[in-house]
Amino acid sequence: MVMTRIVSVVTPVHEGGDAYLHEAYESVRDERERLPDGWDLQWLVQEDGTTGEPFRTLPDEPWISTGGAARGGAGVARTMALPRATGELVRALDADDLLAPGGLVRDIDAMEAHPGTGWCISAGLDLLPDGSTAPGPYDPPEGPLAYETLLTAYDDDLFPVLGTHLTARTPLLLAVGGWPALPAWEAIAVVLRCAAVSDGWMIGTPGGLYRKHPAQTTAQAAYAGVADAAQLRAAVREQAEALRATGWRWAR
Repeated sequence: MVMTRIVSVVTPVHEGGDAYLHEAYESVRDERERLPDGWDLQWLVQEDGTTGEPFRTLPDEPWISTGGAARGGAGVARTMALPRATGELVRALDADDLLAPGGLVRDIDAMEAHPGTGWCISAGLDLLPDGSTAPGPYDPPEGPLAYETLLTAYDDDLFPVLGTHLTARTPLLLAVGGWPALPAWEAIAVVLRCAAVSDGWMIGTPGGLYRKHPAQTTAQAAYAGVADAAQLRAAVREQAEALRATGWRWAR
């Protein structure tokens, strides 16, 4: 009997932050239908909180798993969803973003073509309020994505990829502790941690749409002010560098 292989998509959401969640659902549903033979999709929607309110627009489907836990931010919510993940791959998706057509297929193809690679990440498109799109300004070319390249870009404040487009092998993501409990930049931090111990692959074709809107978390003044910026920058960098310095390399 051939076992179905699973990709788990993890989406954090908080009460009042679900305005675009149904659109995210539609993009995930459509991607599920595009998956290669032998693959299926699990969508983990995790509330940063325990009200249950964000789930009211979601249908009751067996491939959708909802949960909640005490509030701790988006990174904590993602990590708290991981014990429910049944997939060999985990793909991040924010509640106000969309998967691009064929994005998950390209993720799977990249990981299958490069079996020693622990993670991949795809280029992104900004989805602007008027419905138009714009490419990311620093997207690297398709190919291997080295830790040193990412760290240099981080130090120059030109981080070249969207951490919310990360796809990682589940054991690697668990081994680096999931998404760190930081007040911001947790999506960048987990990419650096994965890169510190495993080879990565850049997919040049956009894998998702990053919605720009006034209510998004990263557009709020409080997002940059939740912690001293210098302390936050140092915490992300030093944690990744400490992991790199152990000399440990993740392997399948």
